[in-house]
Amino acid sequence: MQIAFHIGANFTDEDRLFKSILKNKANFRKHGVVIPGPSKYRNLIRETIQRLNGAIPSEDTREILLDSIMDDENATRLVMAHEQFICVPNRVFENSEFYHLIRQKIGGLRRIFAEDQLEIFMGMRNPATFLPALLEASKFNQLDEMMRHIDPRTVLWSDAIENIQSMAPDARLTVWANEDTPLIWAQLIREIAGVDPMEPITGGYDLLSAIMTKDGMIRFHKYLKTHPPQTEIQKRRIIAAFLDKFAIEEEVEETLNVPGWDDTIVEELTDIYEQNLEYIATMPGVNLIEP
Repeated sequence: MQIAFHIGANFTDEDRLFKSILKNKANFRKHGVVIPGPSKYRNLIRETIQRLNGAIPSEDTREILLDSIMDDENATRLVMAHEQFICVPNRVFENSEFYHLIRQKIGGLRRIFAEDQLEIFMGMRNPATFLPALLEASKFNQLDEMMRHIDPRTVLWSDAIENIQSMAPDARLTVWANEDTPLIWAQLIREIAGVDPMEPITGGYDLLSAIMTKDGMIRFHKYLKTHPPQTEIQKRRIIAAFLDKFAIEEEVEETLNVPGWDDTIVEELTDIYEQNLEYIATMPGVNLIEP
């Protein structure tokens, strides 16, 4: 059994990607792909991992879980997603470490589905916008308090990736930058579902329609009909061009309200993030989806 789990991270696509995947539930089932509703597994898997607390699960744990989650014994791939699988915002910097709980969660997932082919999917986000979003959603009033006095400049997604690989070295790991999602949305749907890159899908432009004006979307679809792209690269260039002209400003621009921050720290964090993405692209065993 292939187990595909989109683990977030927090404040990346915020479950919108999974909703687009769910639109294709009936079609993907024809390919042996089962996409259960979140209520069937989110609490169940979280509670199972917590209860195990690092221990080896009993022989029937996997079967009991799958019987509760799936309704198709002939399925070959199970797709799940949970934006807060790793942890809630308050705990992202617990123990003064970025995503300290990722080892426990991934280790538990790997042990539960030890006999399965595990695939992990994770979106990443520029700390310059990720940290303010976390702060706003957390119980903390100050960034330094939330981060347990960690320097924001040391927040690297490659550290989280290395921790995932340390607990599930045989798992296929696919990651992407959240900032790129309008351009790669359709590819993400197909990759997570494990279907052919040319498989017809619904919802490939869901995110685009949320961040582009109605007039822009009408013009975009008309353009695709009269100038159908011959390659994925061409399609992404078209999307980028229309976004540049018709993006809804408040949907694509971030308001950063962190006391003590100025343009200099934002630019510095962005530079570090972009350099880290370049490093992640070279990491063995990591599939970085780029535009």
